[in-house]
Amino acid sequence: MTGPDALKPYLLAFPGPLRDQLVAAVLAGEKVSTTGLLVEWQIENEELPEVGERSALVDSDGREVAVLEVTEVRVLPLGEVGLRHALDEGEGYTSVAEWRSAHERFWHGEEMREALGDPHFVVDDSTMVVAERFRVVEVIQVGG
Repeated sequence: MTGPDALKPYLLAFPGPLRDQLVAAVLAGEKVSTTGLLVEWQIENEELPEVGERSALVDSDGREVAVLEVTEVRVLPLGEVGLRHALDEGEGYTSVAEWRSAHERFWHGEEMREALGDPHFVVDDSTMVVAERFRVVEVIQVGG
């Protein structure tokens, strides 16, 4: 089940230091939730993940490092994301404001604006987000 092409890739952030940090937090059991912009799914014409769906967590080198299973999916306005979700992102946030500030820096960054095709993209309380919870089903040993 974990062969190449068997599972959809699960991508956190863009390849580089942030993705490496997030993947490490997942593998350490610290990160069990993530938040994406609903518009990302719409632009890519992708269906939202469903509870029970499994995918392959991919590192910055494009390697599958774990199998994740979605345990909860909520679509809600950014302003309604609560503390539990922020804490469960496993990035050391201690408040929703801290979590939001870090996410706004990412969402307002050049890479995200380019991916969205909008050089002036900004979020506000009404921006719809996809809040996912997941669990690690299997860690894939990476050779080398």
